[in-house]
Amino acid sequence: MVDHATLLDDMTARSREVFRHVVDTYLATGAPVGSRTLTRTLEEKVSAATIRNVMQDLEYLGLLAAPHVSAGRIPTELGLRLFVDGLLETGDIGDEERQRIETSVSSNSQDVSDVLDHVGQALSGLTQGASLVLTPKREAPIKHIEFVSLGPDRALVVLVFADGTVENRVFAPPPGQTPSSMREAANFLNALMEGRTLSDLRHVMAREISTRRQEIDVLAQQLIDSGMAVWQGETEDINRLIVRGRANLLDDDGDLARIRELFDDLERKRDIAQFLELTEEGDGVRIFIGSENKLFSLSGSSLVVSPYMNADRRIIGAVGVIGPTRLNYGRIVPIVDYTAQLVGRMVSDRS
Repeated sequence: MVDHATLLDDMTARSREVFRHVVDTYLATGAPVGSRTLTRTLEEKVSAATIRNVMQDLEYLGLLAAPHVSAGRIPTELGLRLFVDGLLETGDIGDEERQRIETSVSSNSQDVSDVLDHVGQALSGLTQGASLVLTPKREAPIKHIEFVSLGPDRALVVLVFADGTVENRVFAPPPGQTPSSMREAANFLNALMEGRTLSDLRHVMAREISTRRQEIDVLAQQLIDSGMAVWQGETEDINRLIVRGRANLLDDDGDLARIRELFDDLERKRDIAQFLELTEEGDGVRIFIGSENKLFSLSGSSLVVSPYMNADRRIIGAVGVIGPTRLNYGRIVPIVDYTAQLVGRMVSDRS
């Protein structure tokens, strides 16, 4: 992995100056930069031959590349990363840009999703790139829940909220789960919904598990006292009751039958509780794109993104801009940063 700080330190002042001007000119024009162009822009008066030698050294370091044999140089991805990390100078956000962002955030809509959609449109218009807005997961009453298997290690949960909005989240289900077990989990949870949030449901499941565990402990202790059974191991984490001798064959024994039912019920509820936990942790963001760019087919693209926080200083989302590597980083970085600050404030105020 390249150490950008060391690379910059190893460059001479002239090399850094030439490199900065090549990148600045390329970002402004999109065209390869030749040595004759630099002789007119560098403060230090040096010959074109000297500049060509410096550019060759920068090319050897992997910072510049020549798209054609006789053409000038353009920065490589490594060169752009070095520039952004070590040499980028950001300006202040302009008054007009500030006003447009503030107007988008101060929308009168009561739906945060609508406001964020306006924010995405404003970012896209200001930057001429694709805007990206990652929204916080909702903690609102749920009307319906469904789990859909996408493969052995991927599943989708569909949350239908009481206000009619729908949110999809992808998560890795517990090992060994089948489509039928997921349907059973969804049916059980839908019977408990009654306008509860995910957090409410988790508390309900925790109480259910605790109740079942207490029932098992009482019945198991009776069997242990009678010498018919013993717990495997000595820790509470090991929940296997070893039934001794002929008691294994007593299928009609009431206590044994009840314990078997309780163990089965306990395992089901633990699985469902884990579903809920994974659902809350799942990748639940929704993406708002302010242009027609196809996010996942872009090549040679850049993303400028800034997280936003709630009143507890917890990161709950992010806003950003996606565009070609030839972005005006010095202008876009403060725009994205300011937008994230306003969005965080707006979300905190509304919650």
